Amino acid sequence: MNFVEELRWRGMLHDIMPDTEQKLNEGMCAGYIGFDPTADSLHVGHLTQIMTLIHFQRAGHKPVALVGGATGMVGDPSGKSDERNLQTEEMVAHNLAGMKKQLAKFLNFEEGGNGAMMVNNADWFKNFNFLDFIREVGKHITVNYMMAKDSVKKRLEGDNGMSFTEFSYQLVQGYDFYYLWKHHNCILQMGGSDQWGNIVTGTELIRRKDRGTAYALTTQLIKKADGTKFGKTESGAIWLDPAKTSPYKYYQFWLNSSDNDVKAWIRIFTLKGKEEIEALEKQHDEAPHLRILQKALAEDITVRTHSAEALETAIKTSEFLFGNGSLEFLNGLSAAEILDIFEGIPQFKVAKADLAAGIDVPALLAEKTTVFPSKGEVKKTVQGGGLSINKNKVADLNTNFSSSDLINDEFLVVQKGKKNYFLIIAE
Repeated sequence: MNFVEELRWRGMLHDIMPDTEQKLNEGMCAGYIGFDPTADSLHVGHLTQIMTLIHFQRAGHKPVALVGGATGMVGDPSGKSDERNLQTEEMVAHNLAGMKKQLAKFLNFEEGGNGAMMVNNADWFKNFNFLDFIREVGKHITVNYMMAKDSVKKRLEGDNGMSFTEFSYQLVQGYDFYYLWKHHNCILQMGGSDQWGNIVTGTELIRRKDRGTAYALTTQLIKKADGTKFGKTESGAIWLDPAKTSPYKYYQFWLNSSDNDVKAWIRIFTLKGKEEIEALEKQHDEAPHLRILQKALAEDITVRTHSAEALETAIKTSEFLFGNGSLEFLNGLSAAEILDIFEGIPQFKVAKADLAAGIDVPALLAEKTTVFPSKGEVKKTVQGGGLSINKNKVADLNTNFSSSDLINDEFLVVQKGKKNYFLIIAE
């Protein structure tokens, strides 16, 4: 498999240094991508780079994931208009542990051959004092060279300027590349297109310091067709950690891709081959309402990030909320998972003691809670066949609900019409 050609047909390739493709086609090479430990979980914004490393390994090369225990304490100015908040050593260590666990789900870290490596640049920076750094690194790169970088120019032209800490970032990242080139024969650095300036600083340092040759490659920054930021929703970032973004919400994020976005995303975020994708596109174009591409994308990336079991739960949750899915699967979920499913849906609390003897429907929905503004509204909805509790249609206003009807001994799910849900929590 030709790694560069793979990125090219998938629409991922942005910039590539001359002779890089030829060098990679000569045999196994080591290449790295850096991940900033600004949180204890990666998010979907990191997935392009994770997929790049997966393709790199599948092409027979050795992927190196660098987690920036040192650079994370400085902050990359690329693409930023303001100075980042600096993190403590403890915060960075905590974040690194979470990221390592996640990356191990995507890459094969077996020793030997082209097994992936994970490195932490704190290991080579922790004993590197400032005077040694400016002697060993700073003297090889001119200020003029550093000032010419877009990430620096944009900040200097802005209102807040740029601290020396952030100005030095490209030297620190450049030394990362030099160190990996020198000690691990790592000849290639990859990253998003906003990293090009930092990456070529590394190749320049290798050339000037040791007269060595190194290579650079960047991928397209992912943008949504409507102009909004990829990976962000009204509730915030879409995380790879199921405790931060549930598999159901993760699945829904991909399932809700627009037709304009999904044709690009299925190439970038799955390992499906060109012929399979083109066949899916043909089916999708013939019946867009079936959302064939969206389902294929959502299923593939949910299994890859979480598991087949997580996908099954996500699909059952979707069927439950938007179709005729069974209530049974809710009994297998924890209270926290149920609350996560119903996040953003109106919730009401009732006392378990009130449910012990049973409560009729009007009293439950218009007195103990305010699902309906009045008992008259409850009556009208029941008569129109528009009320269900726990997925069972309510036909009789005198039906009583008691503790025995609670899901997981805690919840009642009320549905008004097809899509209006309410959650009653018994305490």
